[in-house]
Amino acid sequence: MRKTDVIDKVSNITGIPKNDIVISVEAFLQEVKNTLKRGENVYVRGFGSFVIKKRAAKIGQDIRKGTSVAIPEHFIPAFKPAKSFSDAVKKGNAIKQ
Repeated sequence: MRKTDVIDKVSNITGIPKNDIVISVEAFLQEVKNTLKRGENVYVRGFGSFVIKKRAAKIGQDIRKGTSVAIPEHFIPAFKPAKSFSDAVKKGNAIKQ
């Protein structure tokens, strides 16, 4: 499912015009990005947390040149689902086989 599919479904369920849903979804995503840029986490009860994870410095390999490359410490965004969310997905047999 893509973002446009989510927007269509929310619009159909709520009866709110798609343009208004697009504005809301984009504003939410932008606020999550801005908050993570400031180094703060975003917690959505019952859904999950958008958090910043610290990656330690390490030595990597440049495969083309065959040399070692120092990768500095850095931060990455991550999502941690809430337990209730994870349990609901497990019970719903979300993975199609």
